[in-house]
Amino acid sequence: MTKKYIAQEFLKLAANGHSHEAFRLYVGENFKHHNAYFKGDADTLMLAMEESSRTNPNKTFKIHHILEDGNLVSVHSHLKQTTADLGFAVVHIFKFESDKIVELWDLGQPVCAESKNENGMF
Repeated sequence: MTKKYIAQEFLKLAANGHSHEAFRLYVGENFKHHNAYFKGDADTLMLAMEESSRTNPNKTFKIHHILEDGNLVSVHSHLKQTTADLGFAVVHIFKFESDKIVELWDLGQPVCAESKNENGMF
């Protein structure tokens, strides 16, 4: 199982309302994250992901790129909370020890209805 696969499966499970399973399978001890909106521990983030799935049952999550470099994996994706929502371009950066996620950064940018950039965000 590659780190790219683990990162992808973690995000898919979390986005589809299975954050407990995602954390159980793929997150290591002493996990920490850097999302500015939540405390930096695993339980807080897991519960926030669970709440997001519960309040946004029609959420869609599409991965566009996955890059692996040593113990780091970056995932570029499109997250939409509802079908009508333009969503966010999101980048998750995972740090691994062996085959477990031990650190996570996530950055997002809203998708614009009208962009000056003809190349789009994806």
